[in-house]
Amino acid sequence: MNVTKAEMIITAGMASQFPVHHMPEIAFAGKSNVGKSSLLNAMLNRKSLARTSSQPGKTQTINFYSVQDTFMFVDLPGYGYAKVSKQERERWGKLIEGYLQKRDQLQKIILLVDIRHEVGKNDKMMYDWIKHYHNEVIVVATKADKIKRSQLQKQLAVIRKGLELSSGDKLIAFSSETKQGKEELWKCIEEVVVDTTNSEE
Repeated sequence: MNVTKAEMIITAGMASQFPVHHMPEIAFAGKSNVGKSSLLNAMLNRKSLARTSSQPGKTQTINFYSVQDTFMFVDLPGYGYAKVSKQERERWGKLIEGYLQKRDQLQKIILLVDIRHEVGKNDKMMYDWIKHYHNEVIVVATKADKIKRSQLQKQLAVIRKGLELSSGDKLIAFSSETKQGKEELWKCIEEVVVDTTNSEE
């Protein structure tokens, strides 16, 4: 997809701030510092629409981005960052859980994991949670440019095994630097958006 229009609609710190609309929403989940903001900027052809930070745990809100006035990207707070207070982590947890369980517009959750590392406990928990509500999970292995090309398939196999992916799931190696995996991910997203739009007609 050639994105010509993308804008942040709202930064929501509580459920009452979620925007009211009828567009399908695609949410992005992943641990702190996995590269969600960089991926969103790469997908939307923007340099800094989604704010990136070298400090993990920076995104403490749910951020909504309108794309082409037809669907929304939703950036969820990163999970698993130890240095924020327990109280703050619990607040994020409730905010995310409330969105994931009750948001009618939510059509697909895309799970981001770092291709360089083994799957963490929080990643597996999030995958299992998504799997419970959605048959097919899209997993994006970020920072593919940070490993040697010869290591790519090996690292993808590690992730596939760690998450216990099923045959219908998709695993995409992605780099916000080289744009590797961008077209493949857009194809998956377009299928979801088209299916949702058709079913509403």
